Amino acid sequence: MSGAKRLSVSLILTVKDEADNIDDLMASIARQTHLPDEVIVVDGGSTDGTVARLRAWEGRLPLQVIEAPGATISQGRNVALSRATGDIVAVTDAGVRLDPAWLERLVEPFSREGEQPDVVSGFFRADPRTLFELALGVTTLPDEEEIDGTRFLPSSRSVAFRRSWYLAGIRYPEWLDYCEDLIFDLRLRRAGARFVFQPSAFVWFRPRPSVRAFWHQYFRYARGDGKAGLFARRHAARYLTYGLLVPLALSGRWPRVTQAAAAGALWYMRQPWLRLWRRRRDLRARDLVAAAALAPLLRFIGDVAKMAGYPVGLVWRARRYGLRATWRDIPEEPTSGSPAKL
Repeated sequence: MSGAKRLSVSLILTVKDEADNIDDLMASIARQTHLPDEVIVVDGGSTDGTVARLRAWEGRLPLQVIEAPGATISQGRNVALSRATGDIVAVTDAGVRLDPAWLERLVEPFSREGEQPDVVSGFFRADPRTLFELALGVTTLPDEEEIDGTRFLPSSRSVAFRRSWYLAGIRYPEWLDYCEDLIFDLRLRRAGARFVFQPSAFVWFRPRPSVRAFWHQYFRYARGDGKAGLFARRHAARYLTYGLLVPLALSGRWPRVTQAAAAGALWYMRQPWLRLWRRRRDLRARDLVAAAALAPLLRFIGDVAKMAGYPVGLVWRARRYGLRATWRDIPEEPTSGSPAKL
């Protein structure tokens, strides 16, 4: 960042019961080539020693640890934003490791001559530890080559934005417990914020380690979609496919339908298999084959979890705001200090 205007940077994140991995995250912050001016961590009520592990880093990082038992991710991020003082706010999440140049690359576009973005969208890469996690990573996480940077909406595990947008009233939605970062992005875009995609600013994200954890993750994502009124057509297509087209294809009564369904299934799996193929030089042949075989099952499990979670979110929204309401219509509520309830 030589010669560029020096902007102060606040790094914020929320945690809860992350004692097993919080030291890895803190160590990756300490190794950054561009250190943040402050690190604000909001703990939502850990009972596993996370807070004690965090406080052990207070002498090595400009760290503030805020205890907010019962706070949701959105509430915790809003609390952190209220304490932040930097010109730029960088956001990451528990369960990741930061590439050493992550923050430097993430904040660099803000100082470029003539560009002046409001939001810099970083990226994330799978960090699998097991064969299952490898298969899940290629099934659920896109590669950089697949991203249209002009349309990409960043995850809050890797993003930075000007704090002036928070001061102008943009907040994380405290009525929403999952998909909150997407709504935050949409609020920024709706308000006219200018986004820049910076894939070289990436973090390593570990996929869920078990089927059970994956199921709950995707159930909650879809529940969040239902609550916020997101992706209705995408969810409807999933119900149509599994509720009508798959049974027709499996019945065998219409060979052309069966053939079309088989071709569609292969097309549906093209991205996970292509991601595996890109990694072929780093994988043993048997792991490559095993992950390729496991990917369709994981796609199916994820789809079923979404089909189970989405109507739960719809019911929540219908009861509180009416089914026609979307994220644009739902008013922000004061921080209650307790998680959003179904």
